[in-house]
Amino acid sequence: MQGKIACLAVALAAVFAPVRAQPGGAALPAPGFHHLHLNSSNPDTAIAFYVKEFPSTSKTTWGGMPALKSPNNVLLLFTKVDQPPATQPQTAVWHFGWHVQSERATMARLRADGVTLLPLYTTEEGGTVSINSDTWPGSGGVLGLTRAGIEDAKRNNVKPAGGAGFAYIRGPDDALIEVQGDMPAERFNHVHMYHEDPFCAQLWYQKHLNAPVPQGRRGAPPAEARTEANCKVPRGADKTWPALEFDGMYRTPSVAIVFGDVSMGGYMRQGERPLVSTRGHLADHIALSVGDLDAWVAKLRGENIKFLEQPYKLGETRAVLIEGPSREALELVEVK
Repeated sequence: MQGKIACLAVALAAVFAPVRAQPGGAALPAPGFHHLHLNSSNPDTAIAFYVKEFPSTSKTTWGGMPALKSPNNVLLLFTKVDQPPATQPQTAVWHFGWHVQSERATMARLRADGVTLLPLYTTEEGGTVSINSDTWPGSGGVLGLTRAGIEDAKRNNVKPAGGAGFAYIRGPDDALIEVQGDMPAERFNHVHMYHEDPFCAQLWYQKHLNAPVPQGRRGAPPAEARTEANCKVPRGADKTWPALEFDGMYRTPSVAIVFGDVSMGGYMRQGERPLVSTRGHLADHIALSVGDLDAWVAKLRGENIKFLEQPYKLGETRAVLIEGPSREALELVEVK
């Protein structure tokens, strides 16, 4: 029994390890979410779209680049490219999204504005909705039902919950954007990720970027504490609906990662092809804000993290670019 308790203690210590300290002993605080950097064939047109369809946002500049500002001080930065930015093959960035105050009113306005609303397939036989709450609700913390779950819902005459939920639209440069409500305020709130190994990715963000584990996350908790020794798990066997693809999507395993008030949770990649680097794609990289760039660079070099670009000047400040666990480019921006 004592041996089992000791093993459990070691596993829990690995999952809930304290943040790494600086040489002087003070812990480096977790970064905040600074911006999502997009490549765009026409940044001005893209920004005009977002300002119109998400009216809490505003056009600005940051670091000499055109930008969109969300009221929670999160930015979208834009780099102009000559060709439409790539959206395939799949990278670690699946989509990004907004909270809105009234989802159904927002979706009606978007439709009236000619924005493309993407269908969510409710079964593999067909049938679609625009908002997930207009079909059978998920169960067990998973945002969808398997084939067996759908049949069970039919047998038990389960009704859609109605009201708010999640929906998807097509934005500038073929961006996939989630609209979620009904929330207290409209704001940019998440980047939804795909990972090669979600539990390993979550541990990577905890270990190297001091990411906190959010409380009360969606999804059933893992059956066992995850460590680097057991973080690789098989993808769930069953696809679920509603989904953007008619044949469903895999929603297990899933993890939650958060910086500031922006979620970066994710699922395992959907196909068999490995994820490719985000560089040069629509979502080129994710930027996190740190207070002491030199301390972070020393920490990450000591942990043998891959640097894509060494420290460089970025506007009035400095930044560095590293690679995350699923080939996502991550920029650390020094914000004093």
